[in-house]
Amino acid sequence: MKPDYKNWMPKGMVLSGFAATAVFLILFIVFGLTGIVSGTLKTVLFIVFLAGTIIGLCVSVWMILLYRAFSYNGKRQMSRKIIEGIAGYVKLPDDGKGLDVGCGSGALAIACAKRNPTAAFIGIDRWGKEYASFNKPLCESNAKAEGVSNVSFQRGDATHLDFPDESFDAVVSNYVYHNIPGDRQAYLLETLRVLKKGGMFAIHDIFSKAKYGDMQAFVKKLKDMGYADVRLIDTTDGTWITKWESVWMELAGSALLIGKK
Repeated sequence: MKPDYKNWMPKGMVLSGFAATAVFLILFIVFGLTGIVSGTLKTVLFIVFLAGTIIGLCVSVWMILLYRAFSYNGKRQMSRKIIEGIAGYVKLPDDGKGLDVGCGSGALAIACAKRNPTAAFIGIDRWGKEYASFNKPLCESNAKAEGVSNVSFQRGDATHLDFPDESFDAVVSNYVYHNIPGDRQAYLLETLRVLKKGGMFAIHDIFSKAKYGDMQAFVKKLKDMGYADVRLIDTTDGTWITKWESVWMELAGSALLIGKK
C-alpha cells in the first residue's frame, strides 16, 4: 500500500480551466466567425470571446505546468522537496506536541511525525470543496501507508484555532495562509498564540506584499514583541524551488521561521 498525497493543483481545477476555455472557443466561433450576429455587436463579441479563449488557454497551460511540478511521482517532485525541507526544521522533545495548519492530504504532518517518533502530531484542515479530493480519511490512510501512528487529523479553522494558548512545541504550515482572504499577518499571530515558549513555528508560503503586506516590518514587529528568533528565508535557491520555477509559478518561495522565548 502506497500513500496518495494527491496534487496541490487538483485535477478538477485543471479540467475546469480547459472546460471554460472550450466554452469561450465555441462562443468565439459561433458569434465571432459566423453570420448569426453582425455589425458592432459581432465585433464586440469577436474581441471578448477571442480574449477569453486566449486567457483561458494560457491559464490552462499554467495549471498543467503546476500540476506536473507538484506531482509527488513526477520528475521534479517539488512537493516532496518542500515537505521534507520544512519537516527538517522540526525537532520535538519526547512527548512533545506538534500542529500542522492546513494539512491537506497529510503529507507535512506525517513527515514531521515520522521524524519525531516520540512526539505526537495533529493535522487540521477545513477540507473545502475546492480541494474535494483532500479529506480526513485520506490523511489517515496515508499515515497508515507510511507506518506512522503518532499523528491524528481533525477539522479546524486556521483563522480561529480551537486550542488553548501555548499548546504546541512546534507548528508548521505549507502554502495555506495565502489562500485565506483577510489579514494574513493576524492569522500568523493567531497561530503563534498556540505555540509554547521555547517552541518554533515554520511556515512556507507565498509571502508577496500583495498577500501579506510588509513582511520585513512584520519580522521587526515580532522581534520587538520578544520572539527569540525570526527569519524570513528565500527558498528559491534550488534546494526546494529554482528561480525559474518561482517566476513561472508566481511563487515568492519563502519560509518564515519563528522561535518563541
